[in-house]
Amino acid sequence: MANEDILPDFQSFLRTRNLVPEKNIPFYALWANRFIHLCNVTHLTDDKQALEAFSESLNNDRAVREWQFRQAEQAARLYLYEFKGKIVLNNDVTDKSEPLNQMDISRVIDEMRRAIRLKHYSYKTERAYVDWANRFFSYVFETGNSKAEPLSNNDVRQFLTHLAIKQRVAASTQNQAFNAILFLFSNVLGKDIGDLADTVRAKRGVKLPVVLSIDEIRLLFENMPENAALMTKLLYGAGLRLMELARLRVQDIDFSMNTITVRDGKGSKDRTTLLPAAVKQELSAHLAEVRKLHEEDLAVGHGEVYLPDALERKYPTAGREWKWQYVFPASNLSVDPRGGKVRRHHISDTAIQAAVKLATSKAGINKRVTVHTLRHSFATHLLMNGVNIREIQELLGHKNVETTMIYTHVLKGLSNAPKSPLDALMQQKEGQHS
Repeated sequence: MANEDILPDFQSFLRTRNLVPEKNIPFYALWANRFIHLCNVTHLTDDKQALEAFSESLNNDRAVREWQFRQAEQAARLYLYEFKGKIVLNNDVTDKSEPLNQMDISRVIDEMRRAIRLKHYSYKTERAYVDWANRFFSYVFETGNSKAEPLSNNDVRQFLTHLAIKQRVAASTQNQAFNAILFLFSNVLGKDIGDLADTVRAKRGVKLPVVLSIDEIRLLFENMPENAALMTKLLYGAGLRLMELARLRVQDIDFSMNTITVRDGKGSKDRTTLLPAAVKQELSAHLAEVRKLHEEDLAVGHGEVYLPDALERKYPTAGREWKWQYVFPASNLSVDPRGGKVRRHHISDTAIQAAVKLATSKAGINKRVTVHTLRHSFATHLLMNGVNIREIQELLGHKNVETTMIYTHVLKGLSNAPKSPLDALMQQKEGQHS
């Protein structure tokens, strides 16, 4: 039997919903078929138990590789929760066509969290999407819309328009709200959000990024708190995004090749960027201290970090290995909000932001400086040094070179600005008096 003949309806569903890459659809059908066969053989009717049994069977199969394990688990969940069209929570089912006043919102939110984790979105994205879903439900209740009928795209349109007109949110904020609600409708409620062409959109102005001069960068570093100096040097010297820095693991630093590997960056892409020679000695000394901290954690029964995807289940002891530890760990142990385990997470993004804000104030730099300003400065200074725009695109991890081209406009403003007519006038006046 050809792969295309296995669960054809499921394959068609994956294709029309664009849930997985086209080339992977037949393999997802094979895994789903294997999951169904296991359920039939074991007579398991409880969805949670069936998924656990399926994961265990995969784990015991030595022929199944790590990436196949993740693919198989996702295929089973997509078949069970998405294709079969039901929300399963605590062995209960919520009817997606219920009026809003009869819908159990808390169960819908729980299902939204499960769907987000199924797609391996970050915890930060999970919190943002759940917050927007709650705000959307609150708005619909407060305005009295759809209480006696199912939610519709008109509710979405009115909410997004409300954000733009009443709350005057930025375009990026409205887009995030739209993406969150689109996820809610598509992946949880099983509804088509429809055409929202007549929605009032928040205006997105054309803005050039704030860039620091070389002297301002030097001044910023001189006023940086000691515990944050290395982090900000890497943000600038490697062109890293804030969370890319926070999530760096020991194995991502290659001292011999002078590279840093960014794993699962924006757009779920990996890339390599520069490891500045100027920080190698300082970074090496820092990692020696982090290793001591890791050994102390191990000695008291901790020392395990969060592992991406299904690695934790596939390799249960890998989280304690040195290579998986965060380069910049948090100062204290904490409880993982997703799994409940006590772990040492990476440093908080707010701690880095606060350090940059403090240093900017102490340095007397009168620009709107954020952590991302260091990345903008990295790209602009590379251009000033004659680095090719395509190479900068690769280092930054931009999908399109048009995104990187914004820095050419910044550079043009810095280096080729025309002379002000006032300067010409004053020079002429000085020449007349000499």
